[in-house]
Amino acid sequence: MTADQSAAVGREGAPATGYRLLLPSQWAQIPLRQGTEEAVEKILQAAYARIPADAPPDKIGPYKRELSRRFRAAVAGAQERNALDLYLPVEPVGDEEFNLGASILVTETVLPMRNAQGPRTPPGEIAVQLLTKNGAEGGDLSSGEVDGALAVRREHVAAAAPDRGAAAGSRRVEYMVSVPGDPDRWFIAAFSTVGGGDPRDELAEALVEWFDAVMATFRWRHV
Repeated sequence: MTADQSAAVGREGAPATGYRLLLPSQWAQIPLRQGTEEAVEKILQAAYARIPADAPPDKIGPYKRELSRRFRAAVAGAQERNALDLYLPVEPVGDEEFNLGASILVTETVLPMRNAQGPRTPPGEIAVQLLTKNGAEGGDLSSGEVDGALAVRREHVAAAAPDRGAAAGSRRVEYMVSVPGDPDRWFIAAFSTVGGGDPRDELAEALVEWFDAVMATFRWRHV
């Protein structure tokens, strides 16, 4: 599946106007600014179509309602963060219709205003500050480029936060990438997984490597 979704349009020059990201067909894109309900319904209807024809009628209704509740809760949580897009694996895994143990959330941010009279802080330093402002003790930070743009990568393990709907700890990888043509605006792709139940297990390690490979397919769109 190829995602081709508009990102921020800058205020000057000829900035990037969107991005492309290659993902396996098992993953679905849910746009969070426009077309959200249509995307959610399409995914749910595809899931309902996979219900066995011989399933007990009295079980189908409750199953559909619970499936819809869980899926919509994940989407609503992403919308509360004012994100651009949410990517989820939606193909069946074992007895689970949706494997909500992993996700990719795409957001954008604008760097805080800086004092025009003082020295300009290097963008990379500010990006690191933004990624670590909520605490990243023990996290792994590195910098480089993504499709020719300055990028900061952060990897860490987040503790469980039941009050925010995170019943288990998770392994997280975030790429913060400067938007070409608009140096104060940044694209953020945040991957999260619970692994096989332990965010430090072999499955989590493999999924982190997979997400790094996905980010290697990232390309800017220019109109």
